[in-house]
Amino acid sequence: MLKSTTPAAKKTIKTVCVIGPECTGKTELSKTLAEHYKVPWVQEYARAYLEKLGRAYQEFDLLKIGHGQIRMEDEWRQDADRLLICDTNLLVIKIWSEFKYGKADPEIERIHAERTYDLYLLTYIDVPWEEDPQREHPQQRELLWNTFRKTIAQTGVPFVEIRGTRPERLAQAQKAVDDLLRA
Repeated sequence: MLKSTTPAAKKTIKTVCVIGPECTGKTELSKTLAEHYKVPWVQEYARAYLEKLGRAYQEFDLLKIGHGQIRMEDEWRQDADRLLICDTNLLVIKIWSEFKYGKADPEIERIHAERTYDLYLLTYIDVPWEEDPQREHPQQRELLWNTFRKTIAQTGVPFVEIRGTRPERLAQAQKAVDDLLRA
């Protein structure tokens, strides 16, 4: 059954994206926030894509991952009422592509520029590195974090740096989301 393309009443949905270098607690934080606020969360599409790939990923795979991430975000947005939590977005793919390949596909940049987010939660590198076959650069986390911070600042989207222990991180994130929802 097709859904009507005529919206009855446009919902205002605040979108929060948890972002940062690999292995900085993004997934745990985004899932915990979604559970706390009882809202949907968009998981990281790249993880499932890479698990099923059966080969080392290549530069062109990042565009496919980007398309998958956006599809998931759009699908979950339909179920959102007031808040949507995203575990990553195309900005992560853009930064990773520039880091690994020296450039990002113009389509990734275009699609990201068309998306709107209300808040970024930038996870810091103060959590221990955990080995994972999909993680590549433990020695580059500080460089990548600085790149994320600089790039996010250029977007004009408000962001909060998330640091400390798990309880401290959660408290910082909840305060930022509460402030966003009150605004």
